[in-house]
Amino acid sequence: MIEVYYAEDDETIGKSVKEYLEQQNCKVTVFDRIADVKKALIGHLPTIVLLDWNMPDGQGSELCLWIRERWITLPIVYLTVRGDSHDIVTGFQNGADDYVVKPFDLAVLYSRILALLRRTEGVTHTKLFCDDLMLDKEKTAVYNGQKEIVVSQPEYQILLILMENKGKTITRNQLL
Repeated sequence: MIEVYYAEDDETIGKSVKEYLEQQNCKVTVFDRIADVKKALIGHLPTIVLLDWNMPDGQGSELCLWIRERWITLPIVYLTVRGDSHDIVTGFQNGADDYVVKPFDLAVLYSRILALLRRTEGVTHTKLFCDDLMLDKEKTAVYNGQKEIVVSQPEYQILLILMENKGKTITRNQLL
């Protein structure tokens, strides 16, 4: 099932997109504040993020950059009224994978989501987060904020298992 986080402050548009995508068997959570999206992303990664540019507590461009710093492969699509070429180029430079200008056809949006997910299927996330703690699988390093924490290889492996299974019960045998 495709899980969608949608940052949209316009309740009517958010409801319309949510209803349509849920009819296509997607699970959609709509957020009307950037802070709420960030909190949700730290707890759980969806399949894809849809975001509006103008939000009450900030710009979607800031959220896009924040996501890209943490999850390089998480698909991001802008859904926004900002349709001039400068805004579109900025959206892609900030890390968006696609850019859709409002108003848009919901069937076309869904098709674009499916096409994007076909291209990103099987891509794994190299950085895991839990609050301020980040585990970088490429560098096999652990950071608290910007500061690297020195851990032994067994400690790293245990932390990796715990962070990959956040919210799940892990037995002692799974850790050994």
